[in-house]
Amino acid sequence: MVEPSQGSFVTTINEDYEAICWGCGLNLVLPSYAPVFKCGWCGAITNQNPARLETKSFGLRRFRDRCFVVILAVFMLFVICGGIWAAYPVVFSISLACGIFHSVTAVSLAISTLTTFMLVAFKCPGRPANLLYGTHPGVGNGALNNYTFCHYCSKPKSPRTHHCRTCGMCVLDMDHHCPFIGNCVGVGNHKNFIAFLISAVISTIYASVMCVYSVIHILPPLENGAAHASNLTHADTLSILRAVKNITFAYIANAVFFSVRGLVLVYLFMASFSVAIGLSVLLWQQLSYIYEGKTYLSHLSSQGREEDGEKSCRNLLMFFGCPHSIERHLPTIRNLRKRHKT
Repeated sequence: MVEPSQGSFVTTINEDYEAICWGCGLNLVLPSYAPVFKCGWCGAITNQNPARLETKSFGLRRFRDRCFVVILAVFMLFVICGGIWAAYPVVFSISLACGIFHSVTAVSLAISTLTTFMLVAFKCPGRPANLLYGTHPGVGNGALNNYTFCHYCSKPKSPRTHHCRTCGMCVLDMDHHCPFIGNCVGVGNHKNFIAFLISAVISTIYASVMCVYSVIHILPPLENGAAHASNLTHADTLSILRAVKNITFAYIANAVFFSVRGLVLVYLFMASFSVAIGLSVLLWQQLSYIYEGKTYLSHLSSQGREEDGEKSCRNLLMFFGCPHSIERHLPTIRNLRKRHKT
């Protein structure tokens, strides 16, 4: 009888995995299956397990945006028309020069706000350039470095590009999608968006001040107003607070006799002031991201990692297209820290 062999032999076979790069069309040999890989020739990144395409709610999102745009347009027209109807008869009753000055100011702010709103709402946010892909002779070495493939648009997508499912397009340097303008904010209309925020903040603050100014002039004179005024000028802190309380309650009591014009002015003040606060916060946030050399989306993606950007006023100047001669005289935060350490 032949005894079986005491030893055992195990053989392993390394099977290479073949995949096709979407960027240059070359067949790549991978050591094993990889859901995401980068081509060594063109640099394109291929994801073999892309996310499922969701297009069912596209129409609903577009309808939502149109509703927000209509609401914002109605609010702006209400502030403009309501302010003219309620405030300017009071302003013209003070003096003709005062009325003309405030009329010119209001018309200028209204034109500026509406113009920048139309620009940011209807201007293309920044469509990326069409690049040749899929053929090896036409795609050079490193031509699509770190590019991914957008399965919605069926086009190459650079690292600075994001696809907006509401707009149905890829946007270069996308900051965010704003439903109140019904459009994305990207490299093509980001300046217009900042200009719109600045104009809207100035306009709402101006409307709030004019409403308060007009309400004070249409209110009947306060009883014992001179006594309250003397308490404010010649008294201690407790007496001043008591006088302010008395004046406030006196104005509230007079508000019972408000006409329709007065009620409209009060509502305009509350609406304009609240909108001014919200837009001021948004404007400050936008300018902070620009100062850091980021967008809102890049800020979200960089959370938890070390910042690669450079905080500098040069970023603001470059964003608004200021001359390079001004940029040279502005030190960056990083340079100031280095000088402080030395």
